[in-house]
Amino acid sequence: MNLSAELALAHRLADVAGDAIRPQFRTVLDAERKGDASPVTIADRAAEEAMRRILTAEVPQDGVHGEEFGVSEGRSGRQWVLDPIDGTTSFMAGRATFGTLIALLVKGFPVLGIIDQPIQRERWVGVTGQPTTLNGVAVRTRPCRELAEATIATTGPHYFTAEEGDTFMALAQKTDHRRMIMGGDCYNYGLLAAGHLDLVCEAGLKLHDFAALVPVVEGAGGLMCDWAGEPLHAGSAGDVLALGDQARLEDVLEAMGGGDGHDHAH
Repeated sequence: MNLSAELALAHRLADVAGDAIRPQFRTVLDAERKGDASPVTIADRAAEEAMRRILTAEVPQDGVHGEEFGVSEGRSGRQWVLDPIDGTTSFMAGRATFGTLIALLVKGFPVLGIIDQPIQRERWVGVTGQPTTLNGVAVRTRPCRELAEATIATTGPHYFTAEEGDTFMALAQKTDHRRMIMGGDCYNYGLLAAGHLDLVCEAGLKLHDFAALVPVVEGAGGLMCDWAGEPLHAGSAGDVLALGDQARLEDVLEAMGGGDGHDHAH
């Protein structure tokens, strides 16, 4: 699958999104800004509108699924999935760990993904069958010989249900949990792809939260799946695992209570 034209288009989408977002970052709320006109909503909407304008003009046959302005089906079997600001809380707090997520899905599976951090001007690009790049330089995940040495990240415990939180903590306890990272949204997946983290575990994600991450992580040698170890696609529930070292998958699933499907008597 040659996606060079689509990739060039995706870069332009990321460029216009960044131009819309940067002026709103770390701005102070004016007294006139009423209702939901916060910097993040202004930036979110402007960024998605700018991206959608380009897609409507250039690939009108493709579907568009955006966080802010919903879904237009398209008729090509291809869908662009956009999240203008993934990491709203970080954005509002002035932390440059949010990102713009752009994905192309073919028949429901992600084949191209961009994680763009417009303030630090860092852009991860993943395309099926190609090595993932960060600002044009190929990056790789790092090996992790055993789960006890793994650095795990999640956006925050408050995003889990009680049951999901228990599952996460069961996994976290088996890792090097003193080095656990909280917060970070999509940025953690970029760090994992570049070899700085070993595991990311989250639940409750929407398609626009995870679609772009899959090609980025997998093109760097990592693995993305749901909590049952199944591949992620448009119909996935939103429980997400990213592993830098695919060899740890069984250990991770076992720690989470999936394992081989048998209850281990202790």
